[in-house]
Amino acid sequence: MKSNTQESTGSLLLRNFVFTLLQPGLVAGVIPYYILGGDLSALPRPGPVQLYTGSVLFLAGVSIMLRCILQFALEGKGTLSPVDPTKRLVVRGLYRYSRNPMYVGVMLILIGEAIIAQSVPLWIYLVVVFIAFNLFIVLHEEPRLRKDFGQEYLDYCQNVRRWI
Repeated sequence: MKSNTQESTGSLLLRNFVFTLLQPGLVAGVIPYYILGGDLSALPRPGPVQLYTGSVLFLAGVSIMLRCILQFALEGKGTLSPVDPTKRLVVRGLYRYSRNPMYVGVMLILIGEAIIAQSVPLWIYLVVVFIAFNLFIVLHEEPRLRKDFGQEYLDYCQNVRRWI
């Protein structure tokens, strides 16, 4: 029989997986796919520098995002979704350098895709996503974190930048 801790960790990991598919999966996967016309074979072939640079940025973004999601589940006892937020403030790992490394990871994924696809519409989408992320963070996330974590969050904001 599983303990409550194992069940809750498993549940958190499953919920994070679902929210990863729904949120970053949509923003960095489904929408770019449709912006590119749904036929990736029709895209111009990237040169070796574009392919290498884009791939490195894409993989770095995926790695950052997955590491943050795992940290949210294990340390924060919550998910990346605003409907199921962390119960504890996460300030270690990549969160020592940026208050929003998960968003940085998604942006790196999008930059990598735009470099590889050589797509102006994808670059425009990337800028729109960054503006939307920034507005969401400033207008929704930061006020909620101030309310939920009080002085602990304010101290964290004094020591760690919003982005990088």
